[in-house]
Amino acid sequence: MEQYSDSFSALLSLEPLLETEQQELLQIRDDFRRYLRSGKVSEGQVKFLVVAPILRLAGFYRYPVEIRLEEDISDIEVEDEDIKIKGRFDILAVSKVKHTKTQTYFWILIIESKNSQIDISTGLSQLLTYAYKSLDNQKSVWGLTTNGRSYQFVYIQQGHPPIYHLMPELNFMEKERSIQLLQVLKALCQL
Repeated sequence: MEQYSDSFSALLSLEPLLETEQQELLQIRDDFRRYLRSGKVSEGQVKFLVVAPILRLAGFYRYPVEIRLEEDISDIEVEDEDIKIKGRFDILAVSKVKHTKTQTYFWILIIESKNSQIDISTGLSQLLTYAYKSLDNQKSVWGLTTNGRSYQFVYIQQGHPPIYHLMPELNFMEKERSIQLLQVLKALCQL
C-alpha cells in the first residue's frame, strides 16, 4: 500500500552538516554538473560520480556498515501470483553488528540507480520488489532510487499488504535539497 510523507522528521533525526561536509557536497555536485552538461550520464557514472562519494561522506564506508555491490549480491527471486521476478539491486548497505531474526545481516538501505535521463519512478517497482524480500527477516527497510539528479527515498514496512512511504523527492542540483539528502543518508547510517 502506497502512502506519502511530506517530511523526513517523523522517521529520522536530521542533524546540521559541518561546513567541510557542505563544501565537499558542493564539489560532488559541481563535478556531476560538468558531466550533465556533456549529455546523458550513464548509470555506472551516476553510481561512481555521485552515489559513492555521498555514501562515503555520510559514513556508509565505516564499520559497522558494509556496502555490497550488484556483483557481490545473490540474485533475488520474488514470486507474486504467477509472476516471477529475478534480478539484483545496485547497492545494498547492511549492518555488520545488527542481525535479523534469521541471523542474516540487517538491511539498512537498498539503492537502485538509473542513468540521468531516466525518471526515478522507473526504478521504484524494482526497488520495492527487492525491499519486500527483506521484510521476511526484518520489520522495515529504507530504499532509494536515483538518476543522480533526483533522489526518491522510500520507507517500507511489514504489513498485509506491506506499506511503503514515498518521502519528499530531493533534487541534488538544489543546494538546500542536496544538504537534506546528505542529512538523510547520515541519519540512515546511524540506524
